[in-house]
Amino acid sequence: MKQILRLITATLFTLNSTHTFAGERITVYKSPTCGCCSAWIKHLKQNGFEVTAHNTTKMQQVKQSLGVQPEHTSCHTAEVSGYVIEGHVPANEIKRLLQEKPAVSGLTVPGMPMGSPGMEGGRKDHYQVLTFDKKGNSQVYADY
Repeated sequence: MKQILRLITATLFTLNSTHTFAGERITVYKSPTCGCCSAWIKHLKQNGFEVTAHNTTKMQQVKQSLGVQPEHTSCHTAEVSGYVIEGHVPANEIKRLLQEKPAVSGLTVPGMPMGSPGMEGGRKDHYQVLTFDKKGNSQVYADY
C-alpha cells in the first residue's frame, strides 16, 4: 500500500511540474522581415510552447513598454506568464524560469549570437542568458 501511495505521489508531482510547460502560451513581438525571429519561434514550438506572433515595425516601443534596457536588447521580444523574454533565449531556460519563478522581470540574450536558437549556422559563439530586473540590473542565468 505504501508503494502505491508513493507511486501516486510521484506521478502527481511529475504531472504538476510538467503542466507548467505543456502548451505554455508565449507572445512574440518581431519585425515582419526578420528570418531569425521566425526560426526562434519554430524552436519554441518544437519545445512545446504555443506561440502567438505579432509583426510590428515599432519594436523599440515594445521593448520600452516592457522595461527592456538598451544593453539587453536583441531583435525580438516575448511575454510568457508575466515574464519578458528578450532575444534568442533557449526554450529550456524559459522552462527553467517558469519552474523556478525567480523575482526578475525576465531573461535576455543580448545581441544575436551565432549558435543560439534561431541563429544556427557555421559557427557557435559563446553567449550568456541573463536575468534582468526593472532597474536594469542583470545576472548570469546560464552560459552557452
